[in-house]
Order: sequence, then structure tokens, then C-alpha cells
Amino acid sequence: MMWPCAECPLRLEVSQNMLDYASGNLGFLNIVTTGDESWVYGCDLETKAQSSQWKHSTSPRPKKARQVQSNIKVMLTSFFDSCGVVHHKYVPQGQNINKEYYLEVLRCLRDAVLSKRPDLWAGRTWQLHHVSAPAHSSKLIQTFLAKHNIPVVQQALYSPNMASCDFWLFLHLKTQLKRT
Repeated sequence: MMWPCAECPLRLEVSQNMLDYASGNLGFLNIVTTGDESWVYGCDLETKAQSSQWKHSTSPRPKKARQVQSNIKVMLTSFFDSCGVVHHKYVPQGQNINKEYYLEVLRCLRDAVLSKRPDLWAGRTWQLHHVSAPAHSSKLIQTFLAKHNIPVVQQALYSPNMASCDFWLFLHLKTQLKRT
């Protein structure tokens, strides 16, 4: 059989392993914390309470500026599980997502899981699912994950289509931002 790309057999194997594992462990999706990065538009929208002003009854009505989408794009790193967002961080302007930066993000994620998902933390049952970007798969990151006993859900190389952030979280977020 001729495969369209060299990665296809591995993707098929990883996908089959994931299906087999999930069908044997019905609560599998409840222990997976998925993470990824994506560009989003930066917005600083005021709430109704934040924009309210004290005026005398005879004062003219305040003028409200029209809300427009920001021109500033920022990189958002987000981790979520079946209960919602566990940790998110906006990447500072000019910062590359390299192994050192991602290590700091993982440290914050570990602390967030400890505080927001204590049952998963105590049982050491949570698993990390992230794409196999170079910063995510570096030796520094692998050492950190091994040292802290954080299992990683297997991911085929160069297979971002398995990162559900693109389908669930970022798609919804970008759709909401386009409407404002």
C-alpha cells in the first residue's frame, strides 16, 4: 500500500492506540488536559459597570465609543480539560515560544492543576496532551515531565489536527472576537 506521506502509518497507529485506550477507559477524556497556542486579537472591553459614570440628572448623556476589534494580535497559550479552562497565559509581545518559556508555562500549569483539579492531582491521574512542536518535545521539557511524573498522551509528529484546541476552544474564541 502506498501512503500519501511518510507520517501516515504513525498517525494511524497513534490514532488506533488512542481509540483502544479510550474504549477501555471510559473516563479517559476526564483526565486529559489539552494545551496549545494560537494567535488571537487582544481586546480590553469594559463591562457595563466599569463604563458607568456618575452624572447629575440634568447632565447630557455620555457618548460611548463604538466597540471595534483590536488590531493587536497576541499569542494565547491555553490548557483545558473536560471541566473547562485550567490555565491560560498571553505570551508577552516579542517573546518566542521556546523550550525555556514553555517550561515556565508548564510549571504554572502544574500549579493550576494542583489548585483547580485537586482530585486529579492527588490521584496522579491527569495526563497532558499537547502538540509535538519543537519547544514541547525538547529534552528540557521531557526531563521536566518525567521528573514530575506527568504522563503525556501520545501524539504523532507534525500532526496538529489531533490538538482539539483548534476545533473547540480557539475556533469558538476567534468566532466570538470576529462578531464584536
